[in-house]
Amino acid sequence: MRIEEIQEEIIDEFSMFDDWMQRYEYIIELGKSLPLIDEQYKTEENIIKGCQSKVWIHADEKDGNVVFTADSDAILTKGIIAILIRTFSDHSPKEILEANTDFIDEIGLKEHLSPTRANGLVSMIKQIKMYALAFQAKN
Repeated sequence: MRIEEIQEEIIDEFSMFDDWMQRYEYIIELGKSLPLIDEQYKTEENIIKGCQSKVWIHADEKDGNVVFTADSDAILTKGIIAILIRTFSDHSPKEILEANTDFIDEIGLKEHLSPTRANGLVSMIKQIKMYALAFQAKN
């Protein structure tokens, strides 16, 4: 499935909820379903700078695609990174780098986060793109 199709799915899922309390609960549920990052990757170098809570993200390359794993010590942040991993994981570096992130605005996520969480969201996206750039340069 293309990144844009995944983003459309996420937009559709969020449109099913009437208010932001329901959306927050959904984000938390997504965080609970996030595959656990291997403990060996919970290191200082994998922490995303600029996040209020601790967020670890790790990337591997598999068959030319970037595969992400992540975790957070905050349940809402874990849900946010779960959305990003669902969107960008298992795609080529080129697809990740070319993908836009307008779907974040379309679901209203950034405007419903505290300023520090919104900054953290931007940092998470930046880190995902940096991993893609590194894998693209390596190839």
